[in-house]
Amino acid sequence: PAVEVKIEVVIPEKERSKEEMSPNGKASPLIYKVNGTARHYHLEEHPIASNPYHNPKDVVEASVCHVKDLENGQMREVDLGCGKALLIKENGEFHAVGHKCPHYGAPLVKGVLSKGRIRCPWHGACFNISTGDIEDFPGLDSLPRFQVKIEKEKVYIRASKQALQAQRRTKVMAKCILSNYNLSSTNVLIIGAGAAGLLCAETLRQEGFSDRIVMCTMDRHLPYDRPKLSKSMDSHPEQIALRPKEFFRSYDIEVLTEMQIAAVDVKSKTAVFKDGFKMEYNKLLIATGNTPKALSCKGKEVENVFNIRTPEDASRVVKLATSKNVVIVGASFLGMEVAAYLTERAHSVSVVELEEVPFKKFFGERVGRTVMKMFESNRVKFYMQTEVSELREQESKLKEVVLKSGKVLRADVCVVGIGAVPATGFLKQSGINIDSKGFIVVNKMMQTNIPGVFAAGDAVTFPLSLRNNKKVNVPHWQMAHMHGRVAALNMLAHGVELSTVPYLWTAMFGKSIRYAGHGEGFDDVVIQGDLDELKFVAFYTKSDEVVAVASMNYDPIVSKVAEVLAAGRTIRKRDVETGDMSWLTGKGS
Repeated sequence: PAVEVKIEVVIPEKERSKEEMSPNGKASPLIYKVNGTARHYHLEEHPIASNPYHNPKDVVEASVCHVKDLENGQMREVDLGCGKALLIKENGEFHAVGHKCPHYGAPLVKGVLSKGRIRCPWHGACFNISTGDIEDFPGLDSLPRFQVKIEKEKVYIRASKQALQAQRRTKVMAKCILSNYNLSSTNVLIIGAGAAGLLCAETLRQEGFSDRIVMCTMDRHLPYDRPKLSKSMDSHPEQIALRPKEFFRSYDIEVLTEMQIAAVDVKSKTAVFKDGFKMEYNKLLIATGNTPKALSCKGKEVENVFNIRTPEDASRVVKLATSKNVVIVGASFLGMEVAAYLTERAHSVSVVELEEVPFKKFFGERVGRTVMKMFESNRVKFYMQTEVSELREQESKLKEVVLKSGKVLRADVCVVGIGAVPATGFLKQSGINIDSKGFIVVNKMMQTNIPGVFAAGDAVTFPLSLRNNKKVNVPHWQMAHMHGRVAALNMLAHGVELSTVPYLWTAMFGKSIRYAGHGEGFDDVVIQGDLDELKFVAFYTKSDEVVAVASMNYDPIVSKVAEVLAAGRTIRKRDVETGDMSWLTGKGS
């Protein structure tokens, strides 16, 4: 059948000219095929001194400090007149890179420097200080790297003005070298266009893969920054797109929007779409994420009840909620972020939750209570240890939410955030291994039990090194990025294993809680700082080991702990109980 292919692709405006040379001062890679697998090989690398800047007018060089101004392990933000750079000294060597995290612009000088990389203080992305390359997520772009030279005890930085102003760098990518191909077959098929799907496609191109890549999504939009749907609800799809349209075009990443897969036949390596269209693949990535749970009570089909899945849902809720009564069912991350966002706009905001405290299973009771107080002081009303028994309508629109406790709440709009289930129903007969909860089971290379079939993101369980390879599901943004990258590298037979520390954040009333590790099953919480002042760090322990950490107004502690855990070191409960933080500098066990 004829199929309508909607192809909707980052080089930021300011970086267009960098195509003449890769930002590492290397020549663009040559691509050719070896045994059907694309590999890239750099031409002989010239020393960076051999004029890496083509346009002398675009270059700025400035003396930024004396060599003795920085100790080993120190960083300094320096101004070159037309932009800033981050100067780093480690093991007697100076390095200079972009000073802002390309994800949300955090000042990296406030981050954590450890063994050749810097970790963002806000959301945990990591960058190599020698190359600027991104090594852990969130975010897609790397940092620009600048040339450093020492003359007469002074440190000079030489940089392109463009790179200084852009503060981000998209890695050099291959393009598809097939000029004509069969529409109904692709080398790589990616089901799902979230962070995991996009990272997989980008990583393949960065590694020199030059065959066909097709991503398909049920969404109307190109990949976008999903966490923003609940954190800044009235964003337009274009504002939160992870990459602009041209990017996908430039790098031959085809995106089929509003296309749902109905089944996968692993024997014939074919995916069958809901409309009957079939596509053969060589390698498959399943990154379908999850589906929000719906209410099952009486009246669940009335109008103005939402799960927030798309930018349209989010902006519709904001419109309907303005000066009206909002009821949020579920004190989940999504529910609480939406509640916080709507308080200034709505007439009233109420939260209904089964537990006695929000986030109790995740952050523990004390931190949960602190968050609850912060919400109550912002006019949010809580109805805890109860659930919805009925939604009542007037002229088919929501009017009231009736609770099992008998309480009746006025409601013009209702947002449901009661959790989600993996979107894997279409795989039931496929032979791909799925656990009792519907999660796809993968190993550390993101491989399923079927050769050539990989899975990533919210829909999988995988072995977490941090917790002795316990099989876990970590439905968070940073982890989906890393899954996608690891899957791509293993499609190319690089044999790379996942070994990242989970990192997430939530933002409410202009305050962020950052979190790293995997606290599932914690049996105690050690708190330093002051919960009432909203300035604290909470360490989650299981027997005598710290398994996770959360903080508010205490940066960069969570990024520091993430680095300690990433280095494979164990943090003992006694280390954090004393309040002595010397273990952070490498003296722990």
